[in-house]
Amino acid sequence: MGFMPREGYFSVRFGAYQPNGQAPISSTDKPLKPMVVGNHEIPMVINDFRVAARNAIEAGFDGVEIHGAHGYLIDQFFKDQVNDRTDKYGGSLENRCRFGLEVIEAVVDEIGAGKVGMRLSPFANYWESSDSNPGALGLYMAHALNKIGILYCHTVEPRMITFVDKVETPNSLRAMRDAFKGTFIVAGGYGREDGNATVSSGYADLVAYGRLFLSNPDLPRRFEIDAPLNKYNRDTFYISDPVLGYTDYPFLSSDV
Repeated sequence: MGFMPREGYFSVRFGAYQPNGQAPISSTDKPLKPMVVGNHEIPMVINDFRVAARNAIEAGFDGVEIHGAHGYLIDQFFKDQVNDRTDKYGGSLENRCRFGLEVIEAVVDEIGAGKVGMRLSPFANYWESSDSNPGALGLYMAHALNKIGILYCHTVEPRMITFVDKVETPNSLRAMRDAFKGTFIVAGGYGREDGNATVSSGYADLVAYGRLFLSNPDLPRRFEIDAPLNKYNRDTFYISDPVLGYTDYPFLSSDV
């Protein structure tokens, strides 16, 4: 669950749905103006999250994960390199985290803390959303989420600064993991061996897999027997074709 009103996003994202990646047709070549969420609009946006959570539960989902990562709206509020507000939602760390925590509180009030998780990426710079002190940001959110009592915190590893590849970094999620009292999930370029080591060492309770799970629909079984993995095709990520790259990766043969 995330909103992302950032200038430039629309042309990049929606252009991907056009033939050959060309820009959508329009009556003008004027760029979109940045949309700043006003104080009077924030309660409405928070209510959108509340309603979406309620709809998800009514539709049969077990719970919801609030997307506070990857440069989406909540992450934009968190990060001091993009949040230039001068009201109660900008400036200090406490102020920058206020909006995200108000969203979490609203969703928890609607469906219960035991059905709510949150995804964070304090160290990442997705869509130019970075922070000057990501360690402090992550730790503050871990303590704040404890007070609300949500089920889990799903955090992106510091090495995943961008969408594509892992980078070397001295930073760690250890402080967040030690501070957060619920289930702590990590994500970011994990494989079978380092994923197992991460859980067995106590660094995390669970490891999330994205690209490997996309290309290996039977990933748990492959990990169980240490079977070879299908290679994912990055060119098919986020395309509009309902089959290509989403449902066409092969399963293991039945006799394995």
